[in-house]
Amino acid sequence: MAELLYRIGRLAARRHWSVIGAWLAVLVVTGVTYASFAGTLSSSITLPDTPTTQVSGQLERDFDGTGGGNGTIVVESTDGSALSTEQQRAVTDLFDRITAVDGVSEVTDPFATQQRVDDGARKVAEGRTQLNEGLAKLSQAQGQIDGGRAALEQQRRQARANGTLAAVRPQLEAAEQQLDDGQAELDRQRAKVDEQLPQLEQGETLSRLSSGYRTVSEDGSAAVANVVFDVAINEVPVETKTAIEDLVADADIAGVAVHPSQDIAQTVPSILGPGEVAGVVIAAIVLFLMLGTVLGAALPLVTALLGVGVASLASLSFSGLVEFVSVTPVLGVMLGLAVGIDYSLFIINRHRRQLMEGTELHDSIGLANGTSGNAVVFAGVTVMVALLALNVTGVPFLGLMGTVGAVAVMVAILMAVTLTPAILSLVGRRILRKRERTSLGAGETSRDAAITDQDRPMSNRRAWSVLGLGVAVLLVIAAPATQMRLGLPDGSTQPPDSPAYQAYEVQADKFGEGSNGPLLVVADLPGAISEDDVTAEQATIGSQIGDVWNVHAVVPIAASKDRTALAFQVVPNGSPTDQSTAELVQNLRSTTLSTTSGGDVTLGVAGNASAGIDISDQLSSVLPVYLLLVVGLSLLILVVVFRSILVPLTATVGFVLSLLAAFGGITAIFQLGFLGSVFGVHAPGPVLSFLPIIATGILFGLAMDYQLFLVSGMREAYAHGAPARVAVQHGLRAGRSVVTAAAIIMISVFAGFIFSHDATIKPIGFGLAFGVLLDAFVVRMLLIPAAMHLLGEAAWWLPTWLDRLLPDVDVEGARLERSHAPQPDADAAAPVSS
Repeated sequence: MAELLYRIGRLAARRHWSVIGAWLAVLVVTGVTYASFAGTLSSSITLPDTPTTQVSGQLERDFDGTGGGNGTIVVESTDGSALSTEQQRAVTDLFDRITAVDGVSEVTDPFATQQRVDDGARKVAEGRTQLNEGLAKLSQAQGQIDGGRAALEQQRRQARANGTLAAVRPQLEAAEQQLDDGQAELDRQRAKVDEQLPQLEQGETLSRLSSGYRTVSEDGSAAVANVVFDVAINEVPVETKTAIEDLVADADIAGVAVHPSQDIAQTVPSILGPGEVAGVVIAAIVLFLMLGTVLGAALPLVTALLGVGVASLASLSFSGLVEFVSVTPVLGVMLGLAVGIDYSLFIINRHRRQLMEGTELHDSIGLANGTSGNAVVFAGVTVMVALLALNVTGVPFLGLMGTVGAVAVMVAILMAVTLTPAILSLVGRRILRKRERTSLGAGETSRDAAITDQDRPMSNRRAWSVLGLGVAVLLVIAAPATQMRLGLPDGSTQPPDSPAYQAYEVQADKFGEGSNGPLLVVADLPGAISEDDVTAEQATIGSQIGDVWNVHAVVPIAASKDRTALAFQVVPNGSPTDQSTAELVQNLRSTTLSTTSGGDVTLGVAGNASAGIDISDQLSSVLPVYLLLVVGLSLLILVVVFRSILVPLTATVGFVLSLLAAFGGITAIFQLGFLGSVFGVHAPGPVLSFLPIIATGILFGLAMDYQLFLVSGMREAYAHGAPARVAVQHGLRAGRSVVTAAAIIMISVFAGFIFSHDATIKPIGFGLAFGVLLDAFVVRMLLIPAAMHLLGEAAWWLPTWLDRLLPDVDVEGARLERSHAPQPDADAAAPVSS
């Protein structure tokens, strides 16, 4: 590989305009394919074949009008007063216009709905009053009949005593007949009441269960309309949501604010906002400080930005065929910028060092490409493998994110080993500082690669201190990760000035936290029921659902077409991301209820809150498997590269420590709220469900990058005869400046995304920036050198049988340097141009 890259580097250097032109042509082609074939991005994250999707399919298949996705539109008076009749009429007109939007099935009228709910509750209350009055009258009539019978019996006894019974018998019998007729009529009235009583009791039960459900707040100042789409929420076209947002923005109802919920108002995050630009600017400053020239600083940025353009346009060209989650291209940009700058920097730094040693220009470019470029390829392929391994999780959107990220890294590698040599040839010795060119012109060269007195090994005491303190610090930072909960962001995590946040806050304040994430519960009955029995079963099953812990309201929706299932809307007490809501979903799914006849009823749960819970649970279950895969991959790769057993073990343990510490930092800030105001976290909540897996894959690849560039220098020094502990210090001294610059650049690029307005991008940016910070500066530059010092010669031990089996990949390019001895630069002594 090193020899091939050497030839590619020299070819690119000789034909620099052709290489530059070819990459520009690729950019144009990808731009054309993007314009021709790109589709829309989805802001919803879904997984196939989860309990939620199964219930959603049942609703769509077996229930009329319940299978489409749902969003809400919240209206409130700006002064907190009750909405007037005129304002209600204007709001209803707005909802009528939204109903006419293509893709919208229905927008419920909250005022009419609340009126029906109130009327129903009033009718039930009036029915109970009338029934009680009727029962009182029946009781009074029964008392009168009983009194008449007692009086009649008294008259009979007196007549018998007076001997006049025969004379008054006809009158007594007539009176008795009247009492019997009255009793019969009374019994008929009582039977009628008894017949109506179960219906009334069922109505009272349903009214009580749904009493917590409202579409208009109790003070009349806010209302919530449900928007029903023709298709599932993740399939709703962006054009439909945009049309709704435009109608809402143009509503202009005096004294009324209108807020679409997160399901409608979600937007695709910007790829390059102010924070991201600031990160690139910091990277440029670091490059300038390290390389000392504007050309040197600009070259990695140009190649990285061009690579990001090619990779992003190429990937998004397939968005018309494959559903892209909106965060996917942003992740590609993150990685493309970070590794693109770093990989180019590694080659440029090696080239500059060789030029200052007096190597001829094209020889230096070829050697830099064959040595540092070889390490770049190996490191980059490691990152790609870690990202592509996301496909084995069985989670489609994660696999796609990993694939897009791998494409971005692949393009960065190709840019580094082809375009970087071409531009280096074009700029020539101007890649050096002016004083460095002057020194070369005077015949002065440097030999930084030699072992010097600066490479004295550290003391054992210092090594133990660094190792112990470093591990302790990482474990302390990792401690909050023991409390990590996973979830998807809800409206509360959006920017405070966004419609989604305002809609969430109004609903939480006026209708309760659970109104932001109602659940759809389907009760599967043991058999079909008659139409007359639907209400009774709804009351029976609804009462049992209402008895489940943390339920705020239960509202019957409908019976299935064949009446073998009943659907309910269940409003939790907690928010969509609250732990109590997750427990409620699990309790409902694990509970077996009974019908009026005693048959068993099983429950299924759907809804946006349920979908988020299912996604988080599934990702939690695949995280340990993926982590084991990555750790195993790490050991295998490093054993091949460093031909050692203990070096890979220390590298992998260090990676696990830095990863856990990164998880601890993420949990502390985004879930527990520590320093939340510094990072713009106004609503702490569960950690983004797919962040741990994404962070594991990316940080593993980047950790291996720095491990390769630092430890390969140690191995090279050891292979050239330096004592093991001296080799550790030499490799650290030789590589730490470029690794420091590369890590700062990567941290800056990732940190720029922390200040994104999007609640999904923000924690990803922080997690990657913090993870790189810990791994590069704590693990790779402190813990690994200390551990390798303590191991000494044992660090490079490898069983003889394994040594014969392993291929010699020669990452540091030692054989290439021996076979292509650097040629002196004839132009080095030429006059220096400014």
